[in-house]
Amino acid sequence: MAKIKTTFYCQNCGASYAKWQGQCTSCNNWNTIVEEIIQKEDKQSKRLVGLVKSNRVAKPIKVSDIETSKELRLKTLNKEFNRVLGGGIVPGSLTLLGGEPGIGKSTLLLQIALQLPFKTLYVSGEESAQQIKMRAARITPNSEQCYILTETKTQHIFKQIEAIEPDIVVIDSIQTLHTDFVESSAGSISQIRECTSELIKYAKETATPVILIGHITKDGNIAGPKILEHMVDTVLQFEGDRNHVYRILRSLKNRFGSTHEIGIFEMLSNGLREVANPSEILLSKNTEQLSGNAVAVTLEGMRALLIEIQALVSTAVYGTPQRSATGYNAKRLNMLLAVLEKRAGFRLGAKDVFLNITGGISIDDPAIDLAVVAAILSSNEDITIEKDICFAGEVGLSGEIRPVNKIDQRISEAEKLGFSKIMVSKHNKIGLKNTLIEIVGVSKIEQVVTELFG
Repeated sequence: MAKIKTTFYCQNCGASYAKWQGQCTSCNNWNTIVEEIIQKEDKQSKRLVGLVKSNRVAKPIKVSDIETSKELRLKTLNKEFNRVLGGGIVPGSLTLLGGEPGIGKSTLLLQIALQLPFKTLYVSGEESAQQIKMRAARITPNSEQCYILTETKTQHIFKQIEAIEPDIVVIDSIQTLHTDFVESSAGSISQIRECTSELIKYAKETATPVILIGHITKDGNIAGPKILEHMVDTVLQFEGDRNHVYRILRSLKNRFGSTHEIGIFEMLSNGLREVANPSEILLSKNTEQLSGNAVAVTLEGMRALLIEIQALVSTAVYGTPQRSATGYNAKRLNMLLAVLEKRAGFRLGAKDVFLNITGGISIDDPAIDLAVVAAILSSNEDITIEKDICFAGEVGLSGEIRPVNKIDQRISEAEKLGFSKIMVSKHNKIGLKNTLIEIVGVSKIEQVVTELFG
């Protein structure tokens, strides 16, 4: 018998070693190196069923001689999914979708597969066909274009792909697949790498898009070697709190579009509903005016959102003041508090300050600084801010209100949602004409205080 070949892989970063050692020299983690069997068949016998053999030899071409054409995309009926991908699914692309257990990854892709007007093969290694049928019956009444395959061996999957010839392939999940060419258990680093490379070869040679579902670790990273994210074309993250009904789809890597777009969904009993107007979930419907609330206009990619910021300022009971921020950078909150104390004269050093962005999302846009300051001052003075006022401005260390980008888009979104006044930097160049919303330009913190509280 041939000698079994083994090597040692780091489970965190995928680095390989000839022998075991306690610490990985690549990622500096301890006790992450494990032994795996890597014996493969000869290259002559390693052939994927259903793949197109190509004898084309690549030759160097001048940049000026390369012909460009507009890439074709497969449009799904899910507009939010299309937005995050950059306009649709690119033929021959490999997309990796990660997220917490139970967050709705399988539901999202099954819903998209059932609604696609193309022939789709949904491969599941985690659920039986009956379980998938029960979920599919909840999502859509019937679908004649979606085929379900419960299989984990890649050789069998490629045989069915050759028979069906689907337009799109969905794999749920990559950690459950295994190939005969690597003698290790499913989910190991060598298996994940080998199965992914087989799917990449299939996708590129047949121009068939493949969508993978990937498990994530307790740190929130996609399980398996980091090279997995480098191999695929697009990496999507499906996130949200299982205690809330709203889910956010983000693009972490996209070779065919922007990585700044987000898609927002609402989890219902019959699947995921697209949220076309995200501001409806980020603004409270409370008609009673309360102090400490302010509305900011922010941008996520090309989409303008209006979010509600809540602040609570109270006297420190335990001596040391607390600073807590949910969905906002805590260090930036401390900076704004220092600016208010130094430049505007508000004594907040002996008070607890709590800040929350409603809707369970995190925002790192500096344009919400002005709304954060307004909410803190409103809570400190216990004076309400009128509910038809919103804010868009960055606060500098000297107390000046700095201009922000795409101000025209922010103002248009605020006007569309019925706000009558928006407070922005005086130095912003505004190109909008004949707007109904009142635009108030301010240049310093003192002017903000005067405008809001007199």
